[in-house]
Amino acid sequence: MNTETMQAEIRAKVVELAAKLGNDATGVSDDEILPFTGLLDSAALMELVAWYEQHFGLTLKQEEINIDNFGSIRAMTEFGRR
Repeated sequence: MNTETMQAEIRAKVVELAAKLGNDATGVSDDEILPFTGLLDSAALMELVAWYEQHFGLTLKQEEINIDNFGSIRAMTEFGRR
C-alpha cells in the first residue's frame, strides 16, 4: 500500500469517528495532533488505534501506542510504513 492510500484511509476513519461524535474533521491537516483538536474523545482515539491495528494487519506493543506514533494522521502513516 502506498503512502497516499494509507493516509487517505486513516483520514477517512478519523472523519468517520469524529462524525459519530457530531464533529466535522474534514478540514483536519495531516500534521494536527488529533487529541488536541477536540474532534475525537478518548474512546474514539482507542477505537482508531484498534481499527488501525486490525485494518493494516499489525500487532502493536503497548509502548508503541503513543503521541509520536499515533498523534497525527502523518505520524500514523509513517509508523505504518516502517
